[in-house]
Amino acid sequence: MRRKSTEVSEEAFQHEPVMPEEVLRYLGPERGGAFLDATIGGAGHAVRLLEAGPDVRVIGIDQDVEAVVAAGRRLARFADRASVRLANFRDIGRLEGGADAEIKDLAGALFDLGVSSHQIDTPARGFSFRPGTSLRMRMGGTTGEGEPAADFLNHATEQELGRAFREYGDERRWRALAREVGRRRRVRPFQTSDDLVGALTAVLRRHASEREKARLFAAVRIAVNDELAALSEGLEVVRERLSPGGRLVAISYHSLEDRIVKHAFREWARECVCPPALPECRCRGVSLGRVVTRKPVTPGEEEKARNPRARSARLRVWENSG
Repeated sequence: MRRKSTEVSEEAFQHEPVMPEEVLRYLGPERGGAFLDATIGGAGHAVRLLEAGPDVRVIGIDQDVEAVVAAGRRLARFADRASVRLANFRDIGRLEGGADAEIKDLAGALFDLGVSSHQIDTPARGFSFRPGTSLRMRMGGTTGEGEPAADFLNHATEQELGRAFREYGDERRWRALAREVGRRRRVRPFQTSDDLVGALTAVLRRHASEREKARLFAAVRIAVNDELAALSEGLEVVRERLSPGGRLVAISYHSLEDRIVKHAFREWARECVCPPALPECRCRGVSLGRVVTRKPVTPGEEEKARNPRARSARLRVWENSG
């Protein structure tokens, strides 16, 4: 029987926040104001922000109902300075009016991307490639019908499968893997992690490494949840809601996420975004702000040794000019 979200404990989503000191340094919560934590998860960063000063308010959102329950309990001691809502990046623009009016004029915003340790470690969530794990990968939680990852593998065209394996998983054998998935599902539908690992093993003609399996499962997860398009939309909406001098901090763990963040920040910092062929500028003609971190900030060796989740983290910062 699946565990209901209301039974999730505060401890379930607790994890050590990645680069907390760097996040605080770039966001500057000591100045006060409203901060959006767009991926609140276990509320590790949110707690640090709220503890920075009595004038800090945090609005946390997460598309995972279990995270919202756990974060709400952890932030209860901050009374009216913290609130948590169930929402996807794409919902941010609609969280306005009434109780949500504060999601504007933000002093700062944080996107801590990727999958949490709790999501990976909970078999019912179906993110892991551990033997016997159901192919779910639903970012919103265990609620809802169906097995999204299994449905994708069983019903997507081989072209769609190949695109996901190539673009999201950087899989060199994407054509052969898409054909192998198509061949196998005609015999028996994909249901568990073993089915997908088996297809990969057949294509490689050897046991797949942990890294190869992780890349493939991440590719399926990204495709199932349409994560990259949602991220692009969310970044744009949050930029529009930053106050002058407000900063957007993004921590990425996947090269594709980091690329989207990097390109968005660079485009916003450009004065002209017209196509090169135009004889004169017809766009906004001014930059929207500046890139604070010319290169991504990475965790120190001590943090990477202490917190394995931080190893692939890349932090970038953009500041709104107003």
